[in-house]
This record gives sequence, structure tokens and C-alpha cells, in this order.
Amino acid sequence: MSAQILDGLALSKETRARLKERVDALVARGVTPRLDVLVAAQDPASVKYVQMKRKWCAQVGIVGESYEITETTSQADLIGKIRELNADPHVHGILLQHPLPGHLDENMALMELGAEKDVDGITPQSLGRLVADLPGFRCATPLGIIRLLEHYGIETVGKRAVVIGRSIILGKPAALMLLQKNATVTIAHSRTQNLADICREADIVVAAVGRPEMVAGDWIKPGAVVVDAGYNRVEGRKGDVGDVAFESASQVAGWITPVPGGVGPMTVASLLSNCVEAAEATITNR
Repeated sequence: MSAQILDGLALSKETRARLKERVDALVARGVTPRLDVLVAAQDPASVKYVQMKRKWCAQVGIVGESYEITETTSQADLIGKIRELNADPHVHGILLQHPLPGHLDENMALMELGAEKDVDGITPQSLGRLVADLPGFRCATPLGIIRLLEHYGIETVGKRAVVIGRSIILGKPAALMLLQKNATVTIAHSRTQNLADICREADIVVAAVGRPEMVAGDWIKPGAVVVDAGYNRVEGRKGDVGDVAFESASQVAGWITPVPGGVGPMTVASLLSNCVEAAEATITNR
């Protein structure tokens, strides 16, 4: 048995093509979607990630500015910039790229950002809306996962799902979004006892624990859906490594995401989708 691939790269390409049509319609009505980014200049991975997002933004017609956060940026500077962007009607989305320099209070900055322009869906206000089943922007990575499952017709109603990971930007919101899709959800983590046995009972496994190839093939129930949201650098190995041992897991699972090419492209596509939705709302609310 060999698992079928949940191709996030292909779906993200389709998503961006549809977004381009929506952006063109907005521009025709005098609105150009804009995403502004605050990013730590000293973090090469963040800078590279933002550059990729910018490339995809340009493909669909989303514009925007990037603002470098440095070791000399004060908390007052950061809050002031967020307030400035919040007040600018031409800015539809604001991305506070994690991580910020250690001397800055990221939680305070996210509180200031609020929900209206939080197209990454990670502020306390946005997460509260998710918990309360209220409208709002959902976290980009879990949203990408849900859209990937929907696209491939993966049934979630009544299914047992295990999410390995409890971060506020991935594990917890992914569990809540699966719960909204009527799955029965267990949140596990690296310290969960008998984790392998728990995984073997799952129809859907979402690995988001940040440990390379932690989820082995013999942890997977035959025919299960395996979503690998991990991206890890391993010394001596080329490229990214997921949280799932792909070679062994793909021999047991029914469906599986590759790394790269699975969850990552859908994260960016979901971020852009949220930004376009925010721009469309400005016309609706006129």
C-alpha cells in the first residue's frame, strides 16, 4: 500500500489563480489589496519566508510594505507602527512575522494589532473568535490544512483526529477547527504518555510538534490521513524534514502530505486569501 499525496503546492496554485481574479475585480472597483509586514531583520529564516510571501503576493496583485524590526526598535516604536497601520484605510492586512527580537513583548504587540487586520489569525482577539465560533480570520496554517482536507474530500464528521502539538498558532487552532468540522479531537504533545498508541487509533493525524520524523510509520492506523505540519532542519540532510517519517508512514497511510509541498504552500495561500477577504470587506462595508 502506498498513500495518496495531499498536494498542497498544486492546490495553492489553483487558489492563487482564483485570488488573482478576485483581486482584479477589486482593482476595477478602486481597491488594491495591501499586506504590510513587520519582520525581524536579524532572522534570516523570517526574512526569506517573507520574501516568498511577497513573491506570491505579487503574483495575485497584492501590494504592501515590509518594515524591519531590529535590536534598536523599542516597544513604543513597534506599537506606534502597528497603530499607524491599523489607522491606514489602504492597509487591509498586517503580518507580525514571528519571532520578534527577544527584547520586545510580542503578546503586547499582538493585542495592539487586534482582529480586524490580523490576516494571519494569531492575535488573542482572533483566537477568541475561533473559540467562540464567531466570524473572523483563522490561523493561516490550520486554515490551509482544513482547505486541503476539503479539496480532497477527506471526511471529518465523526472521525477520530489526533493533533500532536499545542502551539497557539498551529496545534490548538487546528484542533478547534477540526472540532468545528465535527471530528472527535484529541490534543497530544511530546509529553503525552502512550502517544504512539493514541495515534494508532486516529483516522486523521496532524503532526505539529516540531521534532523531525517523530511520528513513525508504525504509529499510523492503516488508511489514516496524515498531515505533516513540521518543518525542521537536520544537520547533514538537505532541505526540510517533517515531523513524520514519510517513507515508512506513506506505506501505511491512505493520504499523506509531503514536506515540502504539502502544508507550507497552503499556509501562504490562506494568508493571501484572508488579505483579499479583508479588502473585499472594505467594499461591502461602504
